[in-house]
Amino acid sequence: MPARSWKPRAKKIVKNELAMVELGYVYKEEIHLTVRKTSFFFSGDGFNAYDSKGELVFRVDSYGRDAGEAAELVLMDAAGGCILTLRRKRPSLHQRWEGFAGERMEGHDPLFSVRRSSLIGRSAITVEVYSNTGEEYQIEGSFACRSCTVFNAEKEAVAKIRRKVDASTNVVLGKDVFLLSLKPGFGGAFVMALVLVLDQIDGDYAGWDWNYSVHRQ
Repeated sequence: MPARSWKPRAKKIVKNELAMVELGYVYKEEIHLTVRKTSFFFSGDGFNAYDSKGELVFRVDSYGRDAGEAAELVLMDAAGGCILTLRRKRPSLHQRWEGFAGERMEGHDPLFSVRRSSLIGRSAITVEVYSNTGEEYQIEGSFACRSCTVFNAEKEAVAKIRRKVDASTNVVLGKDVFLLSLKPGFGGAFVMALVLVLDQIDGDYAGWDWNYSVHRQ
């Protein structure tokens, strides 16, 4: 679980199922998580996310050599409890994932979907959140280069993915370690779930000029 000093910004939580999943992962301060890929060889091989004190916040188990074909990804808390399950939807013309609260079970409705759509020379990502309306986000940049920014409808940056610099040597670390920064009020579990899907898509479509669009409908 997050460090006690991170206080949830309860006033901003909307009373819907996704918000209940986010309870405890929406903070009143700006948060910087260090995300570490647990394998250097395959996309989707797992991640650990740590807070500024080095405490584990999120984890994703390794999926091994066939990670690119993984049908399901599970975002867990530090104790191994399931927060969100992401499932690849098949068949689908474009790569599509759906997010479920906790452990996905037959008959449970997804909270949101993530799909890739192709344009000339680039790819776009659309995320639909089924239980909320009136919010829209755009992700610009390159996940492959670990350089993405999430903007809200007012074009304010609410989250960033960027390379991590070693404070002692001022050297940029490899792409297996990067920073995930969240502005106050933006859901940590939700954006970490997007990182997992972007990693899968990046592995499947390496070399694209990524320019993501994220919508809540």
